[in-house]
Amino acid sequence: MSENVDEEGRREPRVGRTVSNQPISTGNEAPMPSAARAAAASKRRHHTPRARRMSLSLTRVDAWSVAKVTFLLSVAGGIIQIVAAALVWLILNLAGVFDQVTQIVSSTGLDSSGFNLADVLSLSTVLSTVTILAIVGVVLFTLLATIFALLYNVVSSLVGGVHVTLGDD
Repeated sequence: MSENVDEEGRREPRVGRTVSNQPISTGNEAPMPSAARAAAASKRRHHTPRARRMSLSLTRVDAWSVAKVTFLLSVAGGIIQIVAAALVWLILNLAGVFDQVTQIVSSTGLDSSGFNLADVLSLSTVLSTVTILAIVGVVLFTLLATIFALLYNVVSSLVGGVHVTLGDD
């Protein structure tokens, strides 16, 4: 806390201030001479505050937290992939794409074994394949992100990390 001290070392009384940083007048103060008023006004003048700047360095990343976050994000991405594949299959089935492709193949004379695209690409087959690929993607993405976090820690110990300057505008 800063104390108000005059030129002779005496403490000045504390003065309440309004929101605009003007002293609150109680009405019982003695009128100040104009020279004293001008000196007090010059003391009260504040310069506009400058924007604060802070320099930070990202020198270490916790590999376990990277693994946890990456795992959860990739699981969410896998769920989105499965739902999207189911929706695309349902839209294609409702549009009759599978039947039209089957008719095109049979009209070319390549239908020697009773080819039916709807049987080959059934909803259960598509969802099973997408689920397996999503699980593989979760494992690979989690491992790669954790390895990259460990590599970042090694490299940042050599070069000092990533330097960021944050400003308060």
